Amino acid sequence: MVLIAPRISLDPSIRGGRPVIAGTRVPVDILVGKVASGMAAAEVAEEYGVAPEDVLAALAYAAQLVSDERVRAAS
Repeated sequence: MVLIAPRISLDPSIRGGRPVIAGTRVPVDILVGKVASGMAAAEVAEEYGVAPEDVLAALAYAAQLVSDERVRAAS
């Protein structure tokens, strides 16, 4: 298991190495997707049995990935 961001880990034996909330099998992309669909962070946390801070950590991790991404507009 490797901690790649606060509260976010990778382990090849868990969910195929996808980023998950550390100590769980809850994938980061699921939490982010639920918030994007309109659920409150507290609701998502309750539904998946994680802390609200875990949901916020997932959002922060996703934001960091997007900020590091280089995209060029097609003309």
